[in-house]
Amino acid sequence: MINPLQYDFMRIALALAVLIGLTAPAIGTFIVQRRLALLGDGIGHIALTGIGLGLLTGSSPVLGALAISVLGAAAIEVLRARSRTGGDVALALLFYGGLAGGVLLTSRAGGGAGLQSYLFGSITSVTERDLYLVAVLAAGVLAVVVLFGRELFLLCQDEELARASGLPARALSLLIAVTAAVTVVIAMRAIGLLLVSALMVVPVAAAQQLTRGFRDTMLAAMGIGVLSAVSGLLGAFQYDLPPGPSIVLLALAVYLTLVLWRVIGEPALRRRTLPSGPDEATADAEVRG
Repeated sequence: MINPLQYDFMRIALALAVLIGLTAPAIGTFIVQRRLALLGDGIGHIALTGIGLGLLTGSSPVLGALAISVLGAAAIEVLRARSRTGGDVALALLFYGGLAGGVLLTSRAGGGAGLQSYLFGSITSVTERDLYLVAVLAAGVLAVVVLFGRELFLLCQDEELARASGLPARALSLLIAVTAAVTVVIAMRAIGLLLVSALMVVPVAAAQQLTRGFRDTMLAAMGIGVLSAVSGLLGAFQYDLPPGPSIVLLALAVYLTLVLWRVIGEPALRRRTLPSGPDEATADAEVRG
């Protein structure tokens, strides 16, 4: 078996996988709690316009995606809060607009081949410079979670209660959307814009099968995220598979395993460990008699 750590690109890719595994489920926990599971997917399509703009102007597609994603996330919150358009409709409008804009700009730039690595991920092509940029963005996302976690939790639980408590609900909602946009940009080089939402949602859904408290769910989701990202990348390297789909499918496998354990394994274990009640003991004695 080949040692992946002997290659520079794999060491960079593994460091990126750890950062993505930590940040995507961390902000994803808030998104799932607010029932906005498709927010990451929508922002991912908006980011296509930024990538196309970067390819057209010869600038950094990552920085272009970051700028357009943040603006798009802010636009979603403004439309949701100040217009009659519902959050799902606002998301759909920017979803299709971002997709159309990205395809149009990319076709003008002649960068169709380069776009593929952003759509489906190309974690092994990430440079050391890209890693430094992602590390700074990831540190910012985790700092938001640590500094504003309590306020964001209250907002996600009950927005009206958050307002009544004196919290700036609109600003916090915008903070969640913008942080999600940054997370999309962090993860797009690894698993692709079309799959980025999966690593924000699936580890959280898996963690919910194990835990009940919000904080415990977030920590478990981050652990599952790192496990999926690193193991998926190593498996993709060993078996010559695309990293993005490998990471997502592994996260889904963890989720399905935990669901089966909760539905089948946990009740069976409980039946084995619990002592027999009086009625059961009497019935057993009668059968033996």
